[in-house]
Amino acid sequence: MDEQVWFQPWVWLDYKLAVLFTVAIPLVLLIWALFRKQATLTQLLIIYWRVASLLGITVYLLIAAWPVGYLTGFLARILIPLSLWFWADINEEIEDQPPGAFKLALTSWRWAVSVYCGIGTLVTIPFLSCAFSGAALRTPFCRVWLEAPFLYREWFHRNTSPGFLGFLGAVGLTVYLLYFAAFMITRLGKRGRSAIEQ
Repeated sequence: MDEQVWFQPWVWLDYKLAVLFTVAIPLVLLIWALFRKQATLTQLLIIYWRVASLLGITVYLLIAAWPVGYLTGFLARILIPLSLWFWADINEEIEDQPPGAFKLALTSWRWAVSVYCGIGTLVTIPFLSCAFSGAALRTPFCRVWLEAPFLYREWFHRNTSPGFLGFLGAVGLTVYLLYFAAFMITRLGKRGRSAIEQ
């Protein structure tokens, strides 16, 4: 980026926190839950990964500088905490867990990622204009959010065109929306806030 904005370091901090709270810690917790054979908590983390995949899709959309990426990133910050606290049976299972390192780690992470996403949702509201205005998208105000996705492309997809990576993001978003619609229409109506099949 030729022109810097004052909040650029904060944007980079947000991406670093996202890697920590939405990728690294939940991956460790999922492996830990599998190792402990905690089926219900493994189910919660699998639900989390399904929902949080919208963040990965967002990165690919932003690599192509497609405006919809600003909207999907915003929505992901809303859906992630919902996916962690919505399920009544999983909440009860976590409450019934004996005190220990795993329960503390899981509970601490749920609160931490919820606070992170809540603050992030509020902070990114002004950037929703980037999703609806081509002129705004060309300004440093919006383009600062593209720096980390561009760096990601340099590290992992150096020889792949941004347009193709954006296309992969669009395919991912289409699958995500179809799955989400199916969940809302069929599963949510039948099972309500129960995540585990009886």
